[in-house]
Amino acid sequence: MANSAQSKKRARQAEVHRRRNASQRSAMRTAIKKTVAAIQGGDQQVASAAFASAVPIIDRAVTHGLIHKNKASRHKSRLNAAVKALSA
Repeated sequence: MANSAQSKKRARQAEVHRRRNASQRSAMRTAIKKTVAAIQGGDQQVASAAFASAVPIIDRAVTHGLIHKNKASRHKSRLNAAVKALSA
């Protein structure tokens, strides 16, 4: 357990950050899962709408340091390719 005032404050801050990160990470994963579900549903309009709503959430995760920019790019690229494959 934290003893000094500084370490107590850092522990409080770490808990706030942990909760915020968990919430944002969960929102990102949910958006990706909704997009994947829409793709598996086979409706191109719904899938493209889900993808369009997922992209800013993924980008926000990068801005806040939750995931690496390459991982975000990989997710967006794969989802976009799957959405485009529905129209073909």
